[in-house]
Amino acid sequence: MADAQRLFSDGKQRALSSKDEAIRAIKQMIVRNELAAGSNHLESELAERLDMSRTPVREALLVLEGKGLLEVQPRRGVRILPLAAEDMSEIYQILTELEGLAAELAASRNHDPQEFAPARLAIREMDEALAKDDRETWAEADARFHGELIRLSGNGRIAHVVGMFNSQVARARLLTLHMRPSPIKSNEDHRLVLSAIESGDPRAARRLHSRHRVAAGRLIIDILKKHRLHLV
Repeated sequence: MADAQRLFSDGKQRALSSKDEAIRAIKQMIVRNELAAGSNHLESELAERLDMSRTPVREALLVLEGKGLLEVQPRRGVRILPLAAEDMSEIYQILTELEGLAAELAASRNHDPQEFAPARLAIREMDEALAKDDRETWAEADARFHGELIRLSGNGRIAHVVGMFNSQVARARLLTLHMRPSPIKSNEDHRLVLSAIESGDPRAARRLHSRHRVAAGRLIIDILKKHRLHLV
């Protein structure tokens, strides 16, 4: 009986791992535009591409549909959803409020100075990436900084809600990455926000980060509209 239970548990764990791997791989292909907006794909095609069985791929597609990245079409596979400028506008409105609150909370907490090390490292890597005009590395470090901001807030519910939109934001960021001016101002904004958090100034932290998010959102949305990427 114990052996049977262990086999069942192991099989369930492998299924979960395959599903999680499928979610990660398909999401990455969408974010990096390897599965282009507006394109259609069969479940069997994706399973073959990932060298997986169709079951974890089917489960992964349902999860990614819930994240707004694709649409599951019964008996017709999936359609990769376009980036809608209107959707991104709404997402940035939410992120502006929640991340502004996160910055305020982070500055209100009594952190050990060592807890700021990952955020400082992210900013340093952003500076180094811009010096080489390595936009992809900059985007990865930028995402880590925003993740650190949420972590420092200590609010798990903010982390959960913001996490719902991370894939769409990353997709928009990468799609517009080489169409925007060099994001030097973004690095400067991050330094100011972190300084306000480290010095324990909640109002300044919230104001500075909210201003940064409004500007960043407006820039990306304007690029989407200008290049008609939201109509893909």
